[in-house]
Amino acid sequence: MGSLLRSSLRSRRGTVSLIAVLQIAQALAALLLPTFNATLIDDGVLRGDTGLILRLGGVMVAGTLAQVLCSAVVGALAARTAAAVGHDLRAAVYAKVQSFSSREVGRFGVPSLITRTVGDVQQVQTLVFMGLTGLAATPMIFLGGVVMALRQDLRLSTLLLVALPALSAVLWVILRRLTPLSQATQRGVDQINRLVREQIAGVRVVRAFAAEDRERARFGEANGALMGFAVRAARLTTVMYPAGMLIGNLCGVAVVWYGGHLVDDGVTQVGSLVAFLNYLAVILGSALLATFTVLAAPRARVSALRVREVLETGTEPDTSPADTDPTWRGRMWKGEVEVRDAHMHYPGAEEPVLRGVNLLVRPGETVAVVGSTGSGKTTLLTLVARLLDPTGGRVLLDGTDVASLPPEEPAGVVGLVPQRPYLFSGTIAGNLRYGRPEATDAELWHALEVAQARDFVEALPEGLDTPLGQGGASLSGGQRQRLTVARALVARPRVLLLDDPFSALDPVTERALADALARETRDVAVVLVAQRISSTRHADRLVVLDEGRVAGSGTHEELMASCPAYREIVFSQTGQEVAA
Repeated sequence: MGSLLRSSLRSRRGTVSLIAVLQIAQALAALLLPTFNATLIDDGVLRGDTGLILRLGGVMVAGTLAQVLCSAVVGALAARTAAAVGHDLRAAVYAKVQSFSSREVGRFGVPSLITRTVGDVQQVQTLVFMGLTGLAATPMIFLGGVVMALRQDLRLSTLLLVALPALSAVLWVILRRLTPLSQATQRGVDQINRLVREQIAGVRVVRAFAAEDRERARFGEANGALMGFAVRAARLTTVMYPAGMLIGNLCGVAVVWYGGHLVDDGVTQVGSLVAFLNYLAVILGSALLATFTVLAAPRARVSALRVREVLETGTEPDTSPADTDPTWRGRMWKGEVEVRDAHMHYPGAEEPVLRGVNLLVRPGETVAVVGSTGSGKTTLLTLVARLLDPTGGRVLLDGTDVASLPPEEPAGVVGLVPQRPYLFSGTIAGNLRYGRPEATDAELWHALEVAQARDFVEALPEGLDTPLGQGGASLSGGQRQRLTVARALVARPRVLLLDDPFSALDPVTERALADALARETRDVAVVLVAQRISSTRHADRLVVLDEGRVAGSGTHEELMASCPAYREIVFSQTGQEVAA
């Protein structure tokens, strides 16, 4: 956690230094006031010296005002600095997650990444604020209070030898038990987020299977576990203040009893006794204040480790500047794609998804990739889009290995229509311009026309300015799919990757969209993943994947004659569909 906080505060050393200076001034005022009070009582009140009372009273008022002013400025600066640290950490985590491949996202899980970006960063931000407000003042007041108490009366100071170890022992026991509870609490929050996300996203499935009670029980179990961790942590936390007050009050009673005897014996003065009581309150108060900061540390430490885990995760693809091909800048890409002996093996999987796949697609050519479920079709598109790097082999764009290009360069040349269409919250126009913000309205309407989406968008009251919820939940599956196709077309890619883009369309709309795409992409390299053979009728060539290998390549007639895997796919579909 220390390295994360140091890196976050390094750019704000000036503000942190100013906070430290103000806290030193605040601590000096807090330490000197009891001594002035002792002098005022012994030399002013008891001797009837009105002038001394007025002078010291004025000094004490000024010191109190200075202490209040310093405290207010420190609080404002600390709040601003902590908020800035939280802002920077959230931005860093968000940027890092944006660079994650599906592999890294799957490793953490979406709910956990959301918690780390928001909740964990907030925990670190809270600790930064608490730490800055007590950065210099708390330890200085504590140590200074001990020194000043010893200076006032050594005999009374022996009581500190009992109070401080007792308070330290209570602290140690609480912190030792609180750290594992903090870790369990954060895991519980992740679990709650995951369940809520699952149940909201799958609400139709839950209702279709009448599984509300079962899901309610799952959530109740996780919610109860989280409550248990929170209650146990709260019990430990709430014990701290009463324990500190008990120790402080018992020590105060002992000081008054013992100090009263010393005053009666003429060994010490009333002012010194009052000052010692004040210093005792200062010592125990600063210890308790430090305790609350320390109590926040275990959970903040867990949160900081979780944030750092995200920030230090190696991303894939990962291209260092030294590995980047310098010739890519300013290049006019033609759009020739070649996959050369590609292998892909996901971590933890027993078998590779792709085994020695070769594929060449030239500009103006449409290649359809077909195969049974799990044959590696989507993974192949993922490699071409460079959302993942192959574990073996190469992917070339115009003869250049995409691994030698910055990740954003293939993204600017390759357009992807994913298997599951996703739209962002905002307007239809904002979604369509996602890949090319400068696109005109005329270009948007043209893309919508090609994607067979113009009619339903024109029918909307606000047209292109129609607001969409997250994921485009207000639209049907077919409408979302067509808007996703239009979004890819607006970006003007040189390579267009279509992952089963007709799955949610009726046959009439599918045929119209396929015909329009064939006209629109005459100079574009198109790779089409299709489940239905009828969707491949505009393809110049078909490639059959079977268990991660290329089982055949050619036209429909050639494959029917030479590829058993292709014939099996065709015969598994209706004769009407094959004829189409």
